[in-house]
Amino acid sequence: MSKRTISIIVAVGVVLALGFVLILRSTSSETESAAPGSSTTAPDTTSAVAPTTTEQTTTTTAQTNDGFPVTIDTPSGPVTIDKKPVRIVSISPTSTEVLFATGAANQVVAVDDQSNYPSEAPTTDLSAFTPNVEAIAALDPDLVFLSFDPGDVIAGLEAIGIPAILHPPASTIDDAYSQWEQTGFATGNLAAAVALVSSTTDSLRATVAGLPDGTDALSYYYELDPTFFSATSSSFIGSLFARTGVANIADDADPDGFGFPQLTAEYIIGSDPTLIYLADTKCCGQDLDTVAARPGWNVMSAVELGNVIELDDDIASRWGPRITELLEIVVASILDLETADA
Repeated sequence: MSKRTISIIVAVGVVLALGFVLILRSTSSETESAAPGSSTTAPDTTSAVAPTTTEQTTTTTAQTNDGFPVTIDTPSGPVTIDKKPVRIVSISPTSTEVLFATGAANQVVAVDDQSNYPSEAPTTDLSAFTPNVEAIAALDPDLVFLSFDPGDVIAGLEAIGIPAILHPPASTIDDAYSQWEQTGFATGNLAAAVALVSSTTDSLRATVAGLPDGTDALSYYYELDPTFFSATSSSFIGSLFARTGVANIADDADPDGFGFPQLTAEYIIGSDPTLIYLADTKCCGQDLDTVAARPGWNVMSAVELGNVIELDDDIASRWGPRITELLEIVVASILDLETADA
């Protein structure tokens, strides 16, 4: 199976909970306010609770001045971290970005081979697609982050006393926010994580605030790969785009609400979207020229007018703090379109 095939399987797996994506996060209907989690209090101890924004709850019973040990509720079950981690391994490009954005850079000793951002991340040959317990354990980590579990990695790490946190592709922005806060909580950087959620929320709101009225008259096609898999407004990435008010042509082609339908060329051409966004530029070499060369695509207004936006696959596939950059690109393309029409 090719690396690209694995990426597509994982991308679609946002809905199926398959794990690591294109990773689309990747990345939602946001309530934009943190709901308190639950807490437990042990006798003669103090208890602190990390704010969360989804059903994922984070609880801790703190017995030391630094707030540890803590217990994190994750999709794979509760994870207890006895002391502040100083040797973190990330097998998830999104978690790597979140760790660095929440002040844990000095605690990260190794990241997987796909974690290419930020540039100072200690990238290794650890596989992001086939995590290996022995290879991870050889780095002597005291905490591991993963975006998917093939079925035995987390159990294998736990068996040798290494706590591992599973943060699968977010289905909503609230899911992403919860993961960011859990990351800060687990690493002793909760304040920075909460601040990141707050600043991201403000940035997303501010980015769309300058859009003119009437964007609902526009439409777009979002391409995951050259076989025309797309993402609807019910997906993480689609809900981010939905903030602009521009209609997603994939929505009507997904009656079952799967979130990632495979469209046909005929459907896309017939829909004649105002804008085309390509999230397959790095993986598959797609750009305006390759799109224009597809049979029949040159008649679409988006192609004729050059309204084909080439996205960075990595930013478009992760559910970390760079979602603000992605939305800024989308809004800029809409504003440029308005300017061209004026």
